Amino acid sequence: MAEKAVILVGGGTRGTRFRPLSLDIPKVLFPVAGKPMLSHILVAISKVSTVKEVLLIGFFDDYVFRDFLADASSEFTQFSVKYLREYTALGTAGGMYHFRDVVLRNDPKKFFVIHADICCSFPLLEIQELAAEKQAGAVIMGTRVPYDDVRNFGAIVADEKGAVVHYVQNPESRISNLINGGIYLFDSSIFDVIREAQKEKFEKSYEEPVSPNPDDNKQILTLEQDILGRLAEHGSLYVYETKAFWRQIKAAGAAVAANKLYLQSMYQRDPSCLTSGDNIVPPVYVDPTAFVDPTAKIGPYVSIGPRSRVGPGARVKNAIVLEDCEIKRDSCTLNAILARGTRVGAWARVEGTPIPDDSHDTTVVMNGLKVQATTILSTDVTVGDEVRVCNCVVLPHKEIKVDVNNEVIM
Repeated sequence: MAEKAVILVGGGTRGTRFRPLSLDIPKVLFPVAGKPMLSHILVAISKVSTVKEVLLIGFFDDYVFRDFLADASSEFTQFSVKYLREYTALGTAGGMYHFRDVVLRNDPKKFFVIHADICCSFPLLEIQELAAEKQAGAVIMGTRVPYDDVRNFGAIVADEKGAVVHYVQNPESRISNLINGGIYLFDSSIFDVIREAQKEKFEKSYEEPVSPNPDDNKQILTLEQDILGRLAEHGSLYVYETKAFWRQIKAAGAAVAANKLYLQSMYQRDPSCLTSGDNIVPPVYVDPTAFVDPTAKIGPYVSIGPRSRVGPGARVKNAIVLEDCEIKRDSCTLNAILARGTRVGAWARVEGTPIPDDSHDTTVVMNGLKVQATTILSTDVTVGDEVRVCNCVVLPHKEIKVDVNNEVIM
């Protein structure tokens, strides 16, 4: 039974694909369906009664998680939540190995390792049951994606019993469409494998010229590139294939797809936890401190943050609206993200292009150019009355006075 959980949160010098939203708030704390990404993971962990400690590992400054940790400690009383800061970027396996004494404190039999930038149903209990059934030292969660998307992930080849026989990160050929879903269950033997990989990497480093590229740091070890293939070779890795929803949240536009999936899941489990009303098309989440005019039509797949205001006759669909935003009368906000303090004028139109549910791409081709499918307005952006903003990314503190299409406004 798992007694700890490790959440890999990354750091401020990475996650550039989530910009410009990550300029204002770390990606892992970005609100999706009314909660920070990390909170959805903690909710799932809270359903595993044996977990007594959760460790966040990354290289953000300590202050970044101070308020979140205080709130989490109040909300989740069955386990403690701590942040462990790496002194430099060490990779998804290197960070775990650096803090191995903390992870192994009190001798946990098993522990979960979860990437913070995924959206799914987090089937932790099912993964745990598979590990017990197979007496496996390691279990990875897998999910199916279209073959055209496999090259962006890690491909898993498993036998009929679920044992992983081959693992390739970013494969060039179509060896399998079962991919790494970013959730693992390990026992302490994982650190022996990491130690073996680290030793081999250091030995090779003496034979290679010094590289100026910081990403070539010999201390950086990743589960995906350096460890999972070894586990498959050792015959100790099994895969749990989830049939439920899954999405990786790398690019900023992926947050809208994740928002949709979480709202759908919440609505299926308990519609009463979401917002209802005459002009609400569920599922929709509206923060209790926000105001939505009764004549505005909201939804489906909309979350509206604290103190935001939506005026009469406005239309909002498939969108994330963060705190302190204003959407004025008779405007449209479709397939978009509005960051903190954004203002959309009367009769304005802010829209992106819908992404198919089975697609993991967040871009579309417009007039021969690849652009963000989701329109993103960063912090304190103002869109004037009767202005149309389509398939654009707008950086903070800009005022848009004329129609713009398929642009990055800097």
